[in-house]
Amino acid sequence: MWHDHPDKQACIDALADDIAARLRARLADQGACTLAVSGGRSPIPLFQRLAGTDLEWARVRLRLVDERYVPPTHDDSNERLVREHLLAGKAAAASFLGLYRPGASITQAVTAANADAQPVGLALLGMGDDGHTASLFPEAPQLAAALAPGAAHYLHVTPPSAPHERITMSLAALRACDHLILYISGQHKRQVLLEAQKEISQHLPISHLAAEPGVPFDVHWHP
Repeated sequence: MWHDHPDKQACIDALADDIAARLRARLADQGACTLAVSGGRSPIPLFQRLAGTDLEWARVRLRLVDERYVPPTHDDSNERLVREHLLAGKAAAASFLGLYRPGASITQAVTAANADAQPVGLALLGMGDDGHTASLFPEAPQLAAALAPGAAHYLHVTPPSAPHERITMSLAALRACDHLILYISGQHKRQVLLEAQKEISQHLPISHLAAEPGVPFDVHWHP
């Protein structure tokens, strides 16, 4: 379902309310639930809005959809982003487990992440101009493995042009989430997503979610 908003603030407010409502509904039925979030700069205002939301955060497990394999002190770290902007205020009561493992290779970190993986109730996704979501990049050498039905929860992906090796949730793991929310902005990304909704294509990894019938998928967009 598409949710169009007139501007950035209206979108962030509606998206934060949507996420909070979905988490509350899950917590009403379960002892705890897992929220997986994406990084980048776009969700920072959303994280800050969520951080002050009244919620039983102590029963929420925060996880990452993907991560650049850099230490949490690095400017490009998604873990750093979450710790600085989401794990603050009321949301500081949530538990959080990142994907970077100090002193470990990325292969060892993937193994550890899969050992710790739990079912995800709600995943917040972004999308690049090239149609990638999570770290499922077009033309990445591991893309076919990441899109395979029997893929592990987390995999190692090498972006064809973006910096840093990545750990990402696989397509199978994303499809297994109870619900997916995509947050995008701008006319170009809107057109990319509309194209992706027409048919599944290896050239637009987001299409494997957006064009797949039955995937619980909502889009929040603003110009």
